[in-house]
Amino acid sequence: MADINLSGKTPAAAGSADRPSAPGGAAADGPEPIWDIIELLFFAYRDFVGDPDEVLAKFGFGRAHHRVLHFVSRNPGMKVADLLDILNITKQSLSRVLKQLVDEGYVLQKEGDQDRRQRLLYGTPKGEALSRKLDDLQTRRIMRAFAELGPGAHDAARRFLTAMIDGDNRDGVLRLIARADRAAKARE
Repeated sequence: MADINLSGKTPAAAGSADRPSAPGGAAADGPEPIWDIIELLFFAYRDFVGDPDEVLAKFGFGRAHHRVLHFVSRNPGMKVADLLDILNITKQSLSRVLKQLVDEGYVLQKEGDQDRRQRLLYGTPKGEALSRKLDDLQTRRIMRAFAELGPGAHDAARRFLTAMIDGDNRDGVLRLIARADRAAKARE
């Protein structure tokens, strides 16, 4: 595997020769990297998206399609402008992915009731089913990890991941999640 170090050097030892050290062993330009957590995050993300990637590939879709389907399914009636903010991608990138999802019947685009310039997004039954299948794959992986970690794992993971989000975005992300949770309960 290309992303595993086979040189025999530990990641810390491999990088230490390239970075000048400050007193106390820290790199001159900041703290020593937390290699294990950085790499565990890379590998965890790889496996977390790997299961859905296999399903998406059968449809000719990629991770951008997955993200759009996820957020549109969780937030029916979402404005395209809000989706752009969430995904932090260009309008051009979203347009290509969204066009494919609309053309193939996974997402429906409607004009806004008050403002006809607004484009509101809804998952079709076909899009909702695919999104749910992908969510189920990821939920099973998360539940296996929580089972290994025991009681309190969900809360600890939530606190850690929330803390990883830039401080100026945290409240907005938590509001988005809470709003989608409330909407999902109302649809049940």
